[in-house]
Amino acid sequence: MQDNKERIILGIDPGTNLMGYGILLICGKDVSVVNMGIIDMHRMQNHYLKLKNIFKRTIELIDGYKPDELAIEAPFQGKNVQSMLKLGRAQGAAMAAALYREIPIFEYAPKKIKVSITGNGNAAKEQVASMLQKILKFEEMPKYLDATDGLAAALCHYYQTGIIKKENSYKNWEDFVRKNPNRIKK
Repeated sequence: MQDNKERIILGIDPGTNLMGYGILLICGKDVSVVNMGIIDMHRMQNHYLKLKNIFKRTIELIDGYKPDELAIEAPFQGKNVQSMLKLGRAQGAAMAAALYREIPIFEYAPKKIKVSITGNGNAAKEQVASMLQKILKFEEMPKYLDATDGLAAALCHYYQTGIIKKENSYKNWEDFVRKNPNRIKK
């Protein structure tokens, strides 16, 4: 991919009560937050109507922001089979919306997303949100961290696509020597 190509990534944290989303604008090496928020379905009693709402609202996000790609958090392994089934269905409804609009989908495990943002696969939602705030420089923390989880999926995808090449960083000279033994003249 070209470094100067502008693109938009829609990140989704699926859920049947709260679905978080985050939208990033990538312009060269600059990354900025376009929007983030949640889709609140707490008041909806019927699970199937929630799925319809997820599909409909995801279509609205796609039509409104015209993302080039969708990054979505994969359901995690859990002990409650019913919860996993509902979460998988929610993810499927969002994915179906992206497929309907012919948006490429990229799926990331929760640990992968956390590692890419914080360096810790067991980071809490608050740690992920705090790190995102530092990286992306947004001022106000959202009320529901599902929004920052959606943003985290989008940023994880950006990092995984290789657009941003991490510069070699070294803690000190000893670290440099250890990582570059072939560059040391004896």
